[in-house]
Amino acid sequence: MRQEDLIVEARKLLGHLKNRTTALADDIYRNPVTDYTCEKQAEHERELFFRKGAFTVGLSALLPNPGDWMTHDYAGVPILLARDKEGKLGGFLNVCRHRGARVAEGSGSGEKDFRCPYHGWCYGLDGALIARPDEASFAAAPRETHGLRPLPVVEKYGMIWISPDPEAKFDVDDLLCGMGEDLAAFGLDTYHHYETRVLHRKMNWKLAVDTFGETYHLQHLHPNTVDPLFHSNRCTFDAFGPNHRMLAARKTFDALRQVPESEWDVFDNTVLISVLFPNTVFTYQRDHIETWHMFPGNTVGETVMYVSLYIPERVDNPKAKEHWDRNFNLLMATVEMEDFPTCEGMQRGFLSGAQDAITFGRNEPALQHYHKSIRAALAAA
Repeated sequence: MRQEDLIVEARKLLGHLKNRTTALADDIYRNPVTDYTCEKQAEHERELFFRKGAFTVGLSALLPNPGDWMTHDYAGVPILLARDKEGKLGGFLNVCRHRGARVAEGSGSGEKDFRCPYHGWCYGLDGALIARPDEASFAAAPRETHGLRPLPVVEKYGMIWISPDPEAKFDVDDLLCGMGEDLAAFGLDTYHHYETRVLHRKMNWKLAVDTFGETYHLQHLHPNTVDPLFHSNRCTFDAFGPNHRMLAARKTFDALRQVPESEWDVFDNTVLISVLFPNTVFTYQRDHIETWHMFPGNTVGETVMYVSLYIPERVDNPKAKEHWDRNFNLLMATVEMEDFPTCEGMQRGFLSGAQDAITFGRNEPALQHYHKSIRAALAAA
């Protein structure tokens, strides 16, 4: 965020702390339980958001150098991302054009080409078919038309966006609806990828996003972990099309009253949480960035997600590694032992028949906005 925007949000937060208030929606919102349990809706979401739509896979720091590559299967479509020798990032379907085998697994660096393990067809970092055994037998199938199928991929504001649909067209700024200025101000292209961890949980993917949608629960669910650090039920909210941004106050936030606005270090006393529609949570905390990417699992009641930690400087000594390992482990322990077990219990409760809808209060405007945006996108499609 730009400093002038941070000052505006900080004034709001100081007002909320003084008046014991928080950002409010106009009314309560009843979200149907079927939003988390309906197989028909789940299939519609997979098709619209994860097969035809565009989403961010993380910061460009995931693939910083020529020859870096990674596979991505979370959307249910085999994707390969690779940076060629000129540094240009390409996206492709991870499917050999001969018999359909995968040409890459996992991730790596320093690669020069991708060779299919089935019959040895070889593809360059730009997806072009560069060699194949017994070339003469395939004279009627020109190399020029048998490269890896390209996917639309865009790098902007230090992040990577892709669509699994080869025919898709998208504009990042259209997707962000004005949030691009926020991302640009972070200087994300200067960050370094530290680690990514993958989680599988028995809850709907949107329920995982909901975890980050309010601060109302802090004092109750996290009395010994998060609540001592942050004010519960105190935050700002701003919408950017289907995306949104929240700023939550640390317990140190009141100290800003003692210094002139020109000297405010807002980020040192807050946490910024943004949802990049439909499935990414972007979190900025003091000296690091986390991105959470939620995807549907095999059933409507399952999700697979990955969280990546990005840091401002490369780790070059054991003390720095210990610092970031400790930070990441604390983060994961909190969600793994407190947030997500609670959400899994909620998912089971949705199937009990206890209620037709859950209630988002006026003090949960981000949750209201997110689910209204989901429903609007499904209806428009």
